Amino acid sequence: MESPEHQEGRTFVEVISEKYSPENFPYRRGPGMGVVVVPTAAPQGSPMKDRLNLPSVLVLNNCGISRAGDQSEIAAFCSHVMELDLSHNKLQDWHEISKIVSNIPNLEFLNLSSNPLAGMTLEPRCAEAFSRVRRLVLNNTQVSWDTVLLLTREIPEYDKFFVIHGGFLEIKAHNRIFQIIPFSSCRLEELFLCLNEYSGVSASSVACPSLRLLHITDNSLQDWAEVRKFGSMFPSLDTLVMANNSLASIQDSKDILQRLFPNLRSINLHNSGLNRWDDIEKLNFFPKLEEVRLQGIPLLQTYTNAERRSLMIAQLPSISLLNGSVVTDSEREDAERFFIRYYLDYPEEELPYRYHCLVNKYGKLEPLAEIDLRPRCHAQVEVHCEEKVEQLNIRLDQTVAELRKQLTTVVQLSTNSMRLYYIDKSSAFGPEEMKYNTRALHSYSIQDGDEILVVPKTK
Repeated sequence: MESPEHQEGRTFVEVISEKYSPENFPYRRGPGMGVVVVPTAAPQGSPMKDRLNLPSVLVLNNCGISRAGDQSEIAAFCSHVMELDLSHNKLQDWHEISKIVSNIPNLEFLNLSSNPLAGMTLEPRCAEAFSRVRRLVLNNTQVSWDTVLLLTREIPEYDKFFVIHGGFLEIKAHNRIFQIIPFSSCRLEELFLCLNEYSGVSASSVACPSLRLLHITDNSLQDWAEVRKFGSMFPSLDTLVMANNSLASIQDSKDILQRLFPNLRSINLHNSGLNRWDDIEKLNFFPKLEEVRLQGIPLLQTYTNAERRSLMIAQLPSISLLNGSVVTDSEREDAERFFIRYYLDYPEEELPYRYHCLVNKYGKLEPLAEIDLRPRCHAQVEVHCEEKVEQLNIRLDQTVAELRKQLTTVVQLSTNSMRLYYIDKSSAFGPEEMKYNTRALHSYSIQDGDEILVVPKTK
């Protein structure tokens, strides 16, 4: 049976006191690492403060933390902390989390992954504590989308002359009311929301212009109508990672896509449900897109690896990175020429738009000549042994030793009683003795009509 302390969890203060005590970390280990042991002659203050000083990066994952503890102790020790990993703990009260965060004024990175936050409500007054965080990780927390919106649209406290009404900020001045679209005051730049079972999201009336990266993999966002909401919520979005979401299609027009994601530079749609080339072509409508990750989609399953990459590169003329690999100028030209030849035999009505663009660039190319470069597997040779001549079909992938065994029934000699010579009928040189038993026959470049001379060994 678990102890009451283990069942209830531990406080943040208890964990840092234990993990960073002088007994565990007696020496300073360099900038940002280890601890500083304060001399006993130092001014007296908090009992903990006389004993330890924390590094700027705290890793407290899987420590059973469920509560903050004494906030004055957190403030005393964590004023310089910039990164905090609290993943895999027992935090399920946003009020307790906000106590920790509000007392770490320089915090820029916060990882709350795999804490049980499903159904937990974040009060607006608590959300203010997160407005300074730049990178927030909420993977596998089942945190509600309403909470996400509250974290990304934290608005500063306006005085009585400022009112939020109907999604607009109303400013009263000179007996007149002015309406402007409010922007979030939060500094959040990177947001991780993986494994949270989102199938839909609600739009926000307050944009968050600071967000650059949204990592929302392994959810259930199948409808583009949900994805398009990210564009208005995060107008400066640079990177959108949506792998493993089974997105079925990209449904908006060119004008809408250009306006929705004007700054999108990178998109990851691994293992989505895209199954039409039209959806791939629409990626060209994102004006700044230069990196695409697209593997494991139904559309590409019937193609070889080489075909997949070439067809994708040809369809996306502006990208410089595909599935993590740089697209060179020579690779792009080869891919675009391959694209033209791939569609040569398609009827006019089935030709993609990109085909006509590339024909204008390179002209209508002829099919490449088919040259079989595979090595020959067999050859028809003449076997000469004394006065006897036999026609024999031999395998060229076998060795000289294996040929000797094949010839024993033809010339009635044991393998140890014969010497073999190869005679190239098209060469001016004489017979070449086949003395190395492990040598493969194809290395002799044997052709149909060549001769194998068998000479009995003399005793």
